[in-house]
Amino acid sequence: MSHSFEHSDFETIAPKILYFGNPVALISSLNEDGTPNLAPISSFWALGWTMTLGLLSDTKTLQNLKAQPECVVNLPSPDMWRQVEALAPLTGRNPVPEDKREKFRFERDKFAAASFTTMPSEVVSAPRVRECPVQLEAVTRSIHELSGESRIQKLGGAASVEIEILRVHVRRDFVVNGHYIDPAKWQPLIYNFRHYFGLGEELGSTFRAEV
Repeated sequence: MSHSFEHSDFETIAPKILYFGNPVALISSLNEDGTPNLAPISSFWALGWTMTLGLLSDTKTLQNLKAQPECVVNLPSPDMWRQVEALAPLTGRNPVPEDKREKFRFERDKFAAASFTTMPSEVVSAPRVRECPVQLEAVTRSIHELSGESRIQKLGGAASVEIEILRVHVRRDFVVNGHYIDPAKWQPLIYNFRHYFGLGEELGSTFRAEV
């Protein structure tokens, strides 16, 4: 039964973040000494094989992509949330940026710190995360510094990074009919207002669904 909401049923609020159920990705990139960095993000979206990443300006990932444009977008499954959370308080920046020192600590080997292992990529120099069931090799095409948003400026600024996906690797048991991902088997890890979730039961499919 539908419900007709009245004006009094709504409340105007100012949440710190607007993560209404965003997927989580682990971005692997290369440090200046050739070692890999690994960082969780939940601000990204895709159209075709173009993807836009939202990165804070003081992150090691953004610093790395400005110097070496290749990366891998690794998509973890819901059961890996504890490993993802193990990465959350870590940074590849040394020294740790001043505004992060209270909650973050430097970690040189973030793969080992979160019990992940590297896997060679096919066309980029950054490694894949072996444990992630979906791995997208990519190259940075443009970086756009964000401005004008007071909340972002308080965090030291941010950038939208446009990347082009070059290779898509999916765990074999998730693939059907050659080039399709079975949505009944694959589930992303969802970041919902700083809490981790998986998907619930399927509600239906769009008229364009092919599988």
